[in-house]
Amino acid sequence: MSTQIQTNSLQALQQINTAVETDQIKLPTLPDIALKIRTAVEKGDHSAAEIAELLAQDSALSVRLLQLANSPLYRARTEIDSLQMAITRLGVRIVKELVIMLAIKQAFTTPNKALTEQFKEIWQTSIDVAATCRVLAKAQPGLDVEHAVLAGLIHNIGTLPIIELANHKAALVPDMQTLKEITHAIQAPVGDKILSFWNFPQSLIDVASLWNDFSRKHDTDADYVDLVQAAILHTQHVPDYAPDNWSDIPAIHKLGLDPTIRTFDETMQTELDETRESLMQI
Repeated sequence: MSTQIQTNSLQALQQINTAVETDQIKLPTLPDIALKIRTAVEKGDHSAAEIAELLAQDSALSVRLLQLANSPLYRARTEIDSLQMAITRLGVRIVKELVIMLAIKQAFTTPNKALTEQFKEIWQTSIDVAATCRVLAKAQPGLDVEHAVLAGLIHNIGTLPIIELANHKAALVPDMQTLKEITHAIQAPVGDKILSFWNFPQSLIDVASLWNDFSRKHDTDADYVDLVQAAILHTQHVPDYAPDNWSDIPAIHKLGLDPTIRTFDETMQTELDETRESLMQI
C-alpha cells in the first residue's frame, strides 16, 4: 500500500470516527423490536406467545419473517401461517436469528439516492456470501447454520460508513481504486465499531474485523471467520488480494476442505441456489 493511501486511510478513519461522534454520520441501527426479541430470547424467560406478541408490533417484519419461514430454507411440510406457529415449529433461537437477519437489511438501505445502488451491490454480495456460508456450515459440526448466515450478512458491514464518507469527501477519495484500497485498509475497525454498537457476540465482531486477512492463523477449531473466508472464495466476489492458491489459505484447511475443488456438486449447488433465492426475500 502506498504512503498516500496509508495517509488517506488514516484520515478517512479519523473522519469517520469524528463524523459518528458529532452525528454527521450515524452508525446503522437495528429496529427496537429486533433488539427486544433478542434480549427476550437470550434471557429465556418469554413464551412463544409472548415472542409472537412482540413480533406483531412490527407488521412488516412479521410478514417477512413468515415469508422466510415458508421458504425452501426450512421446507415446512404445511404452510406456517402465524407468528406463534413459526416460533413453535422453528424454535425461539432460530426465530431470533431470523429476526436479526431481517433487521440487518435495514442497515443496507439509505435515503441518499446517490448511495442506493452501491448499498444494493454490497447487500447482494452479503447475500451471496451468507448463502454459501449456510451450505458450508452444514458440514461443520461446531458451527451453527443460522449464525453462519448472520456472519455472511454482516462481514462487510464496515464498508457502509466508508462509502458514505466518500460521497461527502470527494477530495479524500478521488477515484474508485483509492476507495477500494481505503476500504480494504479500514473496514475492519469500522465493522468492529458497528457490531460492538449493536452488542453483537464476539464471534461476529471477529468476522467483521478479520475476514479480509486470508493469512490468518489460530489454534482453536474452525470458526465463523474461517467460514466466511471460504464462502467468499466460492463466490464471484473474491478480492484481488486473496491468494490464488487455496492451499495457502489457513481457513480452507481449518474447515477440512479440499483446496483443489473450487465448485460444489450438483446437490450442494441446488441448495445454494435455493438458499440465495430465499435470502433475497429478506
